[in-house]
This record gives sequence, structure tokens and C-alpha cells, in this order.
Amino acid sequence: MANNDKMKELMENMPNPDAIFESWWPFIIAGTAGILYGLRSWLRGPKCVGGVQLNGKTVIVTGANSGVGKAAATEFAKRGARLILACRNETEGRATAEELRKETSNINIVFMLLDLASFKSIRAFVDKFNEKEEHLHILVNNAGVMMCPEEKSAEKFELQFAVNYLGTFLLTELLLDKLKSSAPSRIINTTASAANLGEIRFDNINLKGDYTPGKAYAQSKFAVLLYSQHLAERLKDTEVTVNMVNPGVVNSNAHRHMPFKTSRFIRISFSPFVYFLMKTCEDGAQTTVFCATAEELDGVRGKLYKDCQEKEIEESMKDQELQDKLYKASLEWTKLDKSE
Repeated sequence: MANNDKMKELMENMPNPDAIFESWWPFIIAGTAGILYGLRSWLRGPKCVGGVQLNGKTVIVTGANSGVGKAAATEFAKRGARLILACRNETEGRATAEELRKETSNINIVFMLLDLASFKSIRAFVDKFNEKEEHLHILVNNAGVMMCPEEKSAEKFELQFAVNYLGTFLLTELLLDKLKSSAPSRIINTTASAANLGEIRFDNINLKGDYTPGKAYAQSKFAVLLYSQHLAERLKDTEVTVNMVNPGVVNSNAHRHMPFKTSRFIRISFSPFVYFLMKTCEDGAQTTVFCATAEELDGVRGKLYKDCQEKEIEESMKDQELQDKLYKASLEWTKLDKSE
């Protein structure tokens, strides 16, 4: 009898399963979690599925020691490419090469020193590459700086313009012969949504007296878009294609000069939002991998891609006269003789 009383008391103290469904809170919580998960997945963007293997192909990735560049390089290594990690930090570059060789079991991964803020370094890199490598099938111009304090390159150009654009311009132009002889080949240039806010200040390219990190960054990425379209048109009768990628907002070291990275308080306060709203480096690399490996992009040139899909290019960036003017100015700025 005592046992029956204890059992009855226990049953009375247990929660009523039916009562759960008398409240909307479980459904609200589950629905909110589902919406947040779906939004997070959408913000991360699609994955690059498919694409060709890269056995027997030589690939250069600039800035491959960290961030989007490292993530893209990892995928290329997994696909069997002979991979050149072109980085300005020798210690990190060599460490990344060793790490990727172990991770992917691909022994054809080489570090080469390249500082896009120095024309001398770029020329030295190209000379060494041409001496040692017979082919170049994919050039990924990934390296860049973002929103940094005012600083000058070795040749006294504003740093963001020098690295993001002039370095990319000179490196690409010097490697064109190798790309043509290795065709079909692809050039992938990295831009950003900030390009929509940019303009080329030919009369004050260093923004002297008018410098802001955002204005300089936008100018450099605007220049990349103009140059890429101009180059695509120049190469239209070859088997070398040029396309642009916008990786989106990625949580990488590229943002090291931003307040949410430099301020500990802001970094901690905004870390949940940063995690939720920004892509991982692997997410950001998907469009680069897509443009490098997708068979459906054979022969496609002069296009802009984001989240593995083609995006419309603003009309202001299709101005051929502006593209021509930038190209001629770039030859002068870099002292590049096109007969060389």
C-alpha cells in the first residue's frame, strides 16, 4: 500500500506531457532556431561542387599563407595541382606549404617569395618562376590589403592601390606569355563590393591630403574591375580567360585594421555577430575555386562572380575609355615596356 502511495505521489509530481503543447514557446524557439540556421547557411553561400581535377596543372595563388588564399590553395592541392604559394611572409609561407603537403598528400607544393608592394620583388618572382616552371594554367590574384592606415609602397604609391591593383597588374602582365603558352589557362582577379563606391583619381592617385582607408580601398578594387575587363578584351583571341570574383564579407586577417579586430572590447562584444554574419575563409574561397575549375566557364571571360553565380557589373565599370586610360597610366606607373 505504501508503495502504491509513493508511485501515485511520483506520478503527480511529474510534468504533464500534454501541457507542453498548451504553450507556443517550444514552437517559437524551434522556429527561431530554424530561421537562424537557415539565414546563417544562406550567408555562408553555396559550396563549389564538381569542377575538374588539376593533375598536371600549375597554379599560382598570391597571399596563400592565410585567409581565403590559403583555403583556395588547399582545395587546389587536394585536386592535384602543382601549387605555387606566392607570399610576402617567408616564414608563414614555408610553414603553409609544409602544412598543405601533409594535409593533402600533395608533394607538388612550393613556396615562392612575392611582395606585391614592391615592383622589384614582383619582377624577381616572375624571373624565378619562368626559370623553374614550364607552365602556368591558373593565376589567382588573391592577395590584398584592406582599410589600412595611410602608408606607401616601395615605389611610393598609396599602399592599397599598390598592392591590390598595381601589384596585380604588373604580376599579371609579366606572366601573360607563360599563360598564353600554357593555354587554355585562366586568370582570376579578386575584387569587392566596395568597388561600386570607387573612382580613379588620376590627378591624385595617392589621395594626398584626401586619404581615408575606405576611399583608398574602393579606388583599388574599382581599378581591378576596370583592368580585368580591359585584359579580357585584349585576350579575346587567345585561350586565356579573365574573370573576377567577389568572395563576400569574410572573417579573415584582411580585416586586421578594422575596429572589431583592433579593439579588444569591440572584438569581444561583436564576436557573436561577426561569427553569424561573416563567411569563414573556406566559404569565401568557394567562388575562386568555382572560377578556377568549373567546366562551364571554359571560354567565358570578363565576368564577375559572387557565391558561384554571375553578377551584373555596374555600368560605370564598363566604360572602355576609362579602362584604356587606366591601362596606359598603369604602364607608366609600373614603367612596364610592353615590348619586353
